[in-house]
Amino acid sequence: MGIAPRVVTILSLTFTAALSVPTAAIAQQPTVLRVNTFPTASYSPILVGIANGVFEKRGMKVELQFTPNSDVQREGLAKGAFEIVHAAVDNAVAMVEMAHEDVVIVTGGDTGMNEFMVRPEIKSIADIRGKNLVVDAPNTAYGLLARKILKNAGLVDGRDYTLKPIGGTPLRIEAMEKSPENAAAMLNPPFSFSAKDKGLKSFGRAVDLLGPYQAGGAFVMRKWASANGPLLERYIAAYIESVRMTMAPESRAQVVSLISTRFKQDQKVAERTYEVLVEPRFGLAPDAKFDMDGFRAVLALRAEIEGQWGGKPPAPDKYIDLGYYERAMKLLERR
Repeated sequence: MGIAPRVVTILSLTFTAALSVPTAAIAQQPTVLRVNTFPTASYSPILVGIANGVFEKRGMKVELQFTPNSDVQREGLAKGAFEIVHAAVDNAVAMVEMAHEDVVIVTGGDTGMNEFMVRPEIKSIADIRGKNLVVDAPNTAYGLLARKILKNAGLVDGRDYTLKPIGGTPLRIEAMEKSPENAAAMLNPPFSFSAKDKGLKSFGRAVDLLGPYQAGGAFVMRKWASANGPLLERYIAAYIESVRMTMAPESRAQVVSLISTRFKQDQKVAERTYEVLVEPRFGLAPDAKFDMDGFRAVLALRAEIEGQWGGKPPAPDKYIDLGYYERAMKLLERR
């Protein structure tokens, strides 16, 4: 009976130690990150990363949101409705120059995989004269690409055709199907493939018609990045891992399934989409690497089509901070 107090003491210490485990676990709950994108295949790596727990392994829970158009997306980022945007990086430039928001681009992603698509009855660029070019927004990203393609063919908006803001790719296809006046648009996978199956025609891929272009990438508010640097770097590291996983041949079946399910596309469209995702210099950029020459083309296009900066594009440094990306790569190297 004399050892009972010692037993009670040992049990008490053991119980106290056991209680401390849930407390530590609670402290390590994943950080929620709200990520906003367009519902296109360019951002398949996020779907793949979520499905395979890549972000959670680095202490994050990604809440993925789809935007109907770039105006809503840009406004949401500025107001703090989400922390990270994946979209055409020209939207970040537009936020800096047009809305005077302090935004910074932190990764690359892809070329946009855009094709200049027209209705079935359009036989040549000249047939677009007097009709509508449907765009997400008239003064950013893929709308500028489409205007440049038409300008190279001698057609100028407001004189030869009308710009019609509609929204994201699915909405542009719907507009083209409903009215013969909506003659042309820039479309990307998987919807560019389903559009072809419905009779729309491609007049060429943007990168073939205009050259390198840094399209999709991640951008954030600079103040948020400064306050959350390690978190952002972990996110970028997880995103790079997700890109690698997406492009790995052994992931093909899963990626095709995710594209089919999340974007409501049939199996064959999803399979064709995967093939372009992994196509060099057209699909996903390995490791989400930023294409500096492609970004200079973004700025040059904005200067030419919108007349911004007096028609002379500025140096890229103002809009990018790849330090977060570089530190994310070091995180990956340490594993």
